[in-house]
Amino acid sequence: MNRYYQGVALVFLSALGFSLLPIFAIFAYREGAGVLTLLFLRFTLAALFLFAYLGLKKQPVAVSRRQLALLFALGGVLYSAQSSLFFGSLRYIPATLTSLMLYTYPLFVALLAAVVDKERLTVKNLLAIALSMTGLVFVLGASAEAINATGVLMALGAAVVYSAYLVIGTRVVRELSPLVTTAYVASFAALSMLTAGTAGGSLNFALTPTAWLAVAGIVAFATILAMLTLFRGLELIGPTRASILSMLEPLLTFGFSALLFGDRFTALQLAGGAAVLAGAAMVVLSRAKEEPPEKR
Repeated sequence: MNRYYQGVALVFLSALGFSLLPIFAIFAYREGAGVLTLLFLRFTLAALFLFAYLGLKKQPVAVSRRQLALLFALGGVLYSAQSSLFFGSLRYIPATLTSLMLYTYPLFVALLAAVVDKERLTVKNLLAIALSMTGLVFVLGASAEAINATGVLMALGAAVVYSAYLVIGTRVVRELSPLVTTAYVASFAALSMLTAGTAGGSLNFALTPTAWLAVAGIVAFATILAMLTLFRGLELIGPTRASILSMLEPLLTFGFSALLFGDRFTALQLAGGAAVLAGAAMVVLSRAKEEPPEKR
């Protein structure tokens, strides 16, 4: 498998991992776990595992001050800001509309990458974004009647912040391995959650066995696996393609919800899912007429 299709496969695997996050979170929330507690455990356990693995493999983890600053920006600043905006928007608009607003981020990624990294903004990529976003409208079933300006602006803010996360993350993995990058990002994200949880007095580790199993699933699949494959995918295919392909994530979440919780797709949602897949296919197939990534 060449580098391009390896990158595509890794981003698909990342989307699969991240799509499991809300599924595991539902089980954890049902057992009384709080948001900040869940996020703190997610990143702390992932960071401990990754640094332990790096130590066993005797891989170097030293980074320069500039790289450390970038890693802190990714984990300690951008992630916490994106999470705050995303969960804050849920106070004003339904989760479906919040998710829809968040998944406008591929457009912001394409624009940022064009300005910052001089990545070519192709018509096919813009059409793929439009097609996938249209599909998400049908899949998520967002209603115009549920629009609240504050909630929409916060959700769009989360999309902008996440786009910056992806663009900066692409730069970081050009210098550091995805494993080292993920370890540091998880560590700084954990520090951010610890600070917020301590200040609010909301950390509670008296969890049930079921909640701990859910936490384990989040750490293994929705954090370590998902973040490692995302950073490696960013390195191989760039932030614009990766962000468009990642729009499969909510579609996969809906699929898992149907299997586990008995949720059902309507005909309109199935059509929307087909549109999301078509947008992803456009991104993959558009590579045929472009210069091979190995020559870049």
